[in-house]
Amino acid sequence: MPDKIKILYIDDEPDNLVGFKAALRLDCHVFVTTNTDEAGEILAGDPDIRVIFCDQRMPAKTGVEFFEDIRIRFPLPVRILLTGYADIEAVIDAINKSHIYRYVKKPWIYEDLISAINESNKYYQTSSMLAEKNAALQKAYIELDKFAYSVSHDIRGPLSGILGAINLASDTHDPEEIKEMLRLMEKSVKQLDVFIKGMHDYYSLQRGELHLSVIDFKKIEEDVSDTYGTWSIADNVNLRICIDAAEPFRSDKILLKTIINNLISNAFKYQKSENDDKSIELIIKVHKGTATIIVKDNGIGIQQRYIGEIFNLFFRAASLEAGSGFGLYNVKNALLKLNGDINVYSQPRSGTTFTATIPNK
Repeated sequence: MPDKIKILYIDDEPDNLVGFKAALRLDCHVFVTTNTDEAGEILAGDPDIRVIFCDQRMPAKTGVEFFEDIRIRFPLPVRILLTGYADIEAVIDAINKSHIYRYVKKPWIYEDLISAINESNKYYQTSSMLAEKNAALQKAYIELDKFAYSVSHDIRGPLSGILGAINLASDTHDPEEIKEMLRLMEKSVKQLDVFIKGMHDYYSLQRGELHLSVIDFKKIEEDVSDTYGTWSIADNVNLRICIDAAEPFRSDKILLKTIINNLISNAFKYQKSENDDKSIELIIKVHKGTATIIVKDNGIGIQQRYIGEIFNLFFRAASLEAGSGFGLYNVKNALLKLNGDINVYSQPRSGTTFTATIPNK
């Protein structure tokens, strides 16, 4: 049985309140009061009140004045005025100014009240949905504005680096200087490539559906070794992979690879350049229907004050590398789609450990 609609009725005549509450006791949950100050307290104490009835001729302030006062603080409850013919001009003015939704003539009859309540409830539901949609739209607009600014900024950075290197190279005939300019251009192109890949993953996560299959973790191990083996040698990083997945595990292969690749590339990116013993460890365990993915490094680490922000879009906790700003955001969104979770343990200058848990699908 659906919950009763909550209604507030304000009238300075107690007999009217008793009659109103008695008439609607089976259909609605009715709050009553004889003064407008107490009405405000009732509204503040119960945000689920959907309809407010108020008599126009109240001693402290009129019903129209009361509705005008509460319209900003309590915009969602539908406001209905109870009035006689003598107050019709005030009623018309209040309707025109949107202080009230409609009015009911006094003395009221049960059928009029029920009709007004049903119409008001439909209007309340529509208004509530519209308010939620507007809030979501405003949030999306802010995200889009931030997204557009960050994308333009992060694309211009590498492009400016390439153009600068080209200009310098065009002014020199020294082969060594030209080679150095080519290395700078290569670095900028790689930054741009990482950014574009992150943006591609971002859109795939936003729009894609789950494609479930039994995961071959040995194949994932081979892919990781192929992808990061050269990187490991070039950067002198000891990459260790340990897989313990004896039981079958179903999930989305693309999302799993998104999680693993972003965590590993992050671990490479934030190594300590002066460290002679750089290491990254990938551990995957499947036990009792849960896959645990651990990526551990001994890099620069993350300061504690940034831990709560690192999964935000375009957030970068370190300025040593020009990350895309998508990586950990994409990891978090992939985990949300898989009903997974992730924990972070990090100490500055000692390294970081990400532990993701994902249930079997």
